[in-house]
Amino acid sequence: MRLKAGDKLPSSELFYLDQDNNTKKIDILDLCKDGKTIILGMPGAFTKTCSALHLPGYIKNYELALKKGILKIVCIAVNDPNVMKAWGENQNVEKKIFMVGDPFLKFTKNIGAEVDKSEKGLGFRSNRYTMLVENNEVIKIEEEKETAACELSSAENFLNAI
Repeated sequence: MRLKAGDKLPSSELFYLDQDNNTKKIDILDLCKDGKTIILGMPGAFTKTCSALHLPGYIKNYELALKKGILKIVCIAVNDPNVMKAWGENQNVEKKIFMVGDPFLKFTKNIGAEVDKSEKGLGFRSNRYTMLVENNEVIKIEEEKETAACELSSAENFLNAI
């Protein structure tokens, strides 16, 4: 990953569905411009580790994140906004985590997190990471060496380290 602590986030459009199921675009800079935000980078919605560990850990530890001054948690995966909304509903994220898609890998490539998972039938995806951003500046980032791992980026480990 090229992005590191001290860097500013690069402008990139992400996609989500609003409450009326309309597709909306939002720039990552608009999401992270005020206060502390945690960004969860995931290889894909409904994938094993993402659905069993990474996303559920942040749902479960949402109150701890708030106590640490986190104003929002954003989950980004290389999926379309329809899939991200369905995955959020499946995982009961409610209003705790904002689910956005990076279907064209614009943000993922801008930060150097793309990984080729073609041998598993997934194509290009994002590596797994968790990032703390304050006013669009990266404060801390933990990236896994393998997408199947969720140790450095897990809610328990990441939140305890900040």
